[in-house]
Amino acid sequence: MTLNGSVALVTGGNRGLGDKFVRALLEAGASKVYAAARDPRTVTAEGAVPIRLDVTDHASVLAAAEQAQDVTLLINNAGSATGAGVLDGDFDAYHLEYDTHVLGTLDVSRSFAPILARNGGGAVLNVLSVLSWVSFPDIAAYCAAKAAAWSVTNALRVQLAGQGTQVTALHVGYMETDMTARLSDVHKEDPAEIARIALEGVEKGLTEVVADEISRQVRAGLSAGVEALYPQLAA
Repeated sequence: MTLNGSVALVTGGNRGLGDKFVRALLEAGASKVYAAARDPRTVTAEGAVPIRLDVTDHASVLAAAEQAQDVTLLINNAGSATGAGVLDGDFDAYHLEYDTHVLGTLDVSRSFAPILARNGGGAVLNVLSVLSWVSFPDIAAYCAAKAAAWSVTNALRVQLAGQGTQVTALHVGYMETDMTARLSDVHKEDPAEIARIALEGVEKGLTEVVADEISRQVRAGLSAGVEALYPQLAA
């Protein structure tokens, strides 16, 4: 996938990592970058094409797909973080996390898959998380949704290979964004650097981009058993 001359659409393209993706794509020579947001007036990247899109609203997804028929690169970045825990989290928060990260990603991907096929195959980049692989009780809703989004990404990767569409997953830990503003005691990555690393991976044709050290450590622990990821369970 070559970024120069591509036509990209970034969900949640008005702030945080999404805004960094939009700016990085423009700098890389993309011919058009749709910055999708529930309120297009909040898009600030100069040169971007604001487009209305709420990934939890099917009609909104269809309308965006109808408008952006020239897309060759789809970045599923839109996210939510309710902070809902495993025992006390409100089920409405769980529904929001799943509607956004899982069903939203699936709906947007389904709606744009035929467009990508008509435009030569192109690529999809799904923004996942290190929390696709490890879960914390206090934010279990987010972790569970990201784990399900990882599963959906793997299925999309296999299904879309036949039409020549590359599917790349981005796994990353905490970033310096509004979503993590309340966290003061954790290391946070620069979202501009993460966007650069992820897009470089797309250009290289990688199926997976593990963008930071904590994600690399957790992925390495997957084969070591549950106790390696959750040492508090070790006898």
